[in-house]
Amino acid sequence: MTPSEFEFLKNFLKTKSGLVLSNDKQYLVESRLQPIARSSKLETLSAVIQTLQRGGNRALETDVIEAMTTNESFFFRDKTPFDHFKDTMLPSLLESRATRRQIKIWCAAASTGQEPYSLGICLKEQASKMAGWRTRILGTDLSQEVLEKAKAGLYSQFEVQRGLPIQMLLKYFEQQGEMWQINPDMRAMVEWRKFNLLDSFTSLGEFDIIFCRNVLIYFDQATKSEILGRLAKSVPDDGFLVLGAAETVVGLTDAFKPVPGKRGLFQKKQAAQASAGSGTSPRLAAVAGMRR
Repeated sequence: MTPSEFEFLKNFLKTKSGLVLSNDKQYLVESRLQPIARSSKLETLSAVIQTLQRGGNRALETDVIEAMTTNESFFFRDKTPFDHFKDTMLPSLLESRATRRQIKIWCAAASTGQEPYSLGICLKEQASKMAGWRTRILGTDLSQEVLEKAKAGLYSQFEVQRGLPIQMLLKYFEQQGEMWQINPDMRAMVEWRKFNLLDSFTSLGEFDIIFCRNVLIYFDQATKSEILGRLAKSVPDDGFLVLGAAETVVGLTDAFKPVPGKRGLFQKKQAAQASAGSGTSPRLAAVAGMRR
């Protein structure tokens, strides 16, 4: 691959998906696109790039973007966000949403589905508290291929062993030969949709909780700021944003502030400021006060 061809691919991927590739990633591009060249019956990577440059081949464009998108995921990944979900976010929302009794969650870049299903399991484990409540979990991803796997909810032994306690595996999955499939009622809890974070969020509506973990690290600063700004418009003032352990809003937006003592958890600026003195969310503080 020539330097000019690699430069074209970098610009193509940034424009289409927001993905920013450094100059030392040429080897990664070549290794991931070689199978695309073969399956598309194009003899070389140069032929792939020339076809992209001509435009009009949407199938090839999709294949290239999906090949370059990292789809690493596993159940209850990093554990801490799910502890925050059970111990901070849910208690706060159960108190603040007591009238309408509905909670909406969006998992952006949901990949093969482990994160939304992990949240679904958390909700099922809180069944006594959730009686009479409606929950909506939306999982979105740029890749149609991983979304199809997510919808099927079918995972290998290796995949279910990554982060999923054995008691939850036996409780919420059924063995299908050498694979494990999450139960139909769990699959029904999650709605799947192909979506590009570079597009407008208007069609998605508002969410009480947004998980957008380990996604922003692939974007440049300007794109991160722009996405965070639109995320802020997609959650109410007392809603929550969850980012990855290595991600932050510092220097990117003033709309969100960290929830004190909760790594990776953010709220709107006014809500976070209100909780700064107590070390917990204002709604959770109110609940704690009622229990004393």
